[in-house]
Amino acid sequence: MKLAVRTMISLMLVLAPGLAGAQGAEPGGDKTVMFARDDPEMAVAIAKARASLDEFLALTEAPPSGTDRFKLKVEVHDGDISEHFWVIPFRRTETGFVGILANEPVAVRNVVLGQNIEFTRDDISDWGYRRDGRQVGSFTVCVMFKRMSKEEADTMHEESGYDC
Repeated sequence: MKLAVRTMISLMLVLAPGLAGAQGAEPGGDKTVMFARDDPEMAVAIAKARASLDEFLALTEAPPSGTDRFKLKVEVHDGDISEHFWVIPFRRTETGFVGILANEPVAVRNVVLGQNIEFTRDDISDWGYRRDGRQVGSFTVCVMFKRMSKEEADTMHEESGYDC
């Protein structure tokens, strides 16, 4: 069943290059939700994440007690197709960032789960971390919850500690 769903999503991306995939709630999770590249809610979420990126990055330099699982969401392009992935762990470099891809690709074929990838600030579409067991940030995930069934979103809220 999972293979059939992944195949269907991949075909949707090939046939509709105006779509972009976004990986779901937890790194390593298989949930991918499709969005139009110009989706207004997703654009607001990405803008919100980028506007607060400096604060997040400063926090990662000296993490307060009770915080962990710092992650960045990065857009990867493969021709006309793009997909957003969580990268964890990550670190800054002289030219940007490097980290490990934490989700299984559904649409793009130029990266694989566990791959070390380099990216720039312009590729970052979201950030997140846990504080006292609750999610902070992850703005795009909150938009994705609106596109899932209520049951699925409620389960992910409960299991992963999202407050959106």
